Amino acid sequence: MDMPKCPKCGGEYVYEDGALLVCPECAYEWSAAEEAAKAEAALVKDSNGNVLQDGDTVVIIKDLKVKGASSALKQGTKVKNIRLIDDGVHNIDCNIPGFGAMSLKSEFVKKA
Repeated sequence: MDMPKCPKCGGEYVYEDGALLVCPECAYEWSAAEEAAKAEAALVKDSNGNVLQDGDTVVIIKDLKVKGASSALKQGTKVKNIRLIDDGVHNIDCNIPGFGAMSLKSEFVKKA
């Protein structure tokens, strides 16, 4: 298992001590299960639960209204070469033909 860096000081010399991870540089201790839960939460999943990655192609699953645009994004629109982001609201940054640069929520797309 590749050890994570210390979340408190960023130290690289983390080791396991029973169920805990320990940083010898700052003496910070945290749960390995907590670390695994954070890694799982960081994954971006589509509406069907498939894990998305940078460069994937996705399909919009429902019509989406776009602020400032005269028309909506239609269901079935294919979006190529997505980029994953974490701005607190949206998960996907992409370029949609006919609309330009756009941010989407992963719950409104499925992996193609």
